[in-house]
Amino acid sequence: MEKTFKGRVINAGELVGTALVSHAGLNTLATFQKSALMNAKQIIGSDQNNPDLYGKVITGKVLCLPQTIGSTTGGMVLQTVCSMGLNPSAMLFSEEIDSLAASGVILAKIWEDSKMIAIDKLGADFLDFVQNGDEITIKTDGTVIVKR
Repeated sequence: MEKTFKGRVINAGELVGTALVSHAGLNTLATFQKSALMNAKQIIGSDQNNPDLYGKVITGKVLCLPQTIGSTTGGMVLQTVCSMGLNPSAMLFSEEIDSLAASGVILAKIWEDSKMIAIDKLGADFLDFVQNGDEITIKTDGTVIVKR
């Protein structure tokens, strides 16, 4: 089964990757901080309030989520994770990207030459359809193909 979605490109790129889905807002600090502070080789979700991501490897995944939530440090945490090379390969937002995620994504691109793709406004249907482990194909024009 395959379904195609079209969103707005924040950071363009093409890739094929594996979906990791969060139906709740991603608390960037709570999710990334523990692994980043331990200089881990990959990010393991550490936000106990997000059962969709808790204990799961985030590094290199196509992270599918509504938005990020939390404090104003969220953007800095995301940029830092990108500087360490521990970031998801893409962040796909069902809703409009929030200012915290946007600041981190843009700073990581400018300061770290991060290749992390970001697309928003994929719609509620996107988050209802995509499941963990689905194959995600991303095109530079914001087309996202979900295949299971």
